[in-house]
Amino acid sequence: MSRGGAALICAALTACTSEARALRLGTTYTVEQSGALAILDSLHPPTPVTVVVGPSGQILRSAAAGDLDVVLTHAPTLEQRLLVAPGHAELRCPFVASRFAIVGPAGDPAHVAGATSAVEAMRRIAAAGGSGRAGFVSRGDSSGTHVKEVALWGAAGVSPAGGAWYVQVGADQAATLRLADERGMYALADLPTFARLTGLELRVLFGADSALVNPYTLYVVRSSAPRPAAARFAPWALAGWRERLLALRLPDGTAAFAARPGACVTPA
Repeated sequence: MSRGGAALICAALTACTSEARALRLGTTYTVEQSGALAILDSLHPPTPVTVVVGPSGQILRSAAAGDLDVVLTHAPTLEQRLLVAPGHAELRCPFVASRFAIVGPAGDPAHVAGATSAVEAMRRIAAAGGSGRAGFVSRGDSSGTHVKEVALWGAAGVSPAGGAWYVQVGADQAATLRLADERGMYALADLPTFARLTGLELRVLFGADSALVNPYTLYVVRSSAPRPAAARFAPWALAGWRERLLALRLPDGTAAFAARPGACVTPA
């Protein structure tokens, strides 16, 4: 799959036919790499679906331009700025939430595991980075993960860009984590995605903070023409697809995803 732009999947989500245009669903690399998209593939949605995968920022801009019918992203601030505030969202549906964690080398040179909050953990990484003892690999791609990381740096009062210890790769979650593993550096990881990667020596060092909740929201994009396929897909996704996601477990037995309360609403 190409990492230079959005990747188009028209596999067995349902048959892509010429008789009726398939529903265009935009979603993120973490949905793909966590296994959530494979579950959608197995469930046979109520309408043919074409899936576009990319960073949340790119997906939301495509939706705002009218290129997508439904999106599932995890960047609340970008969703508000690019989709909701300009009036491009017809429905907003709380979907599921996963969790982020700060991962790094087992030796933990920045002593992240002893932090009392995610913000303190980031400060420790910056301090260790400044003294040459540690480094951090950032996605740097306007993804939901990158947006969360930037928010944590901001709350920590740290401006990491330009530091020799801070590497921005402009790549998806899996590629970012593999680079962090190769270099013995820290990174921010979506736990369901991290759990599916094999051959890594990185360890989960800090995750016990509500600031690391990773909320996914499904949006039906506003259109000038009626789209009954999108109207059918949203409630189906909140039932069938979400139910299967909630059954997934991480290696320690905890739930990979948690339900987000609330029904689909029209944004104010």
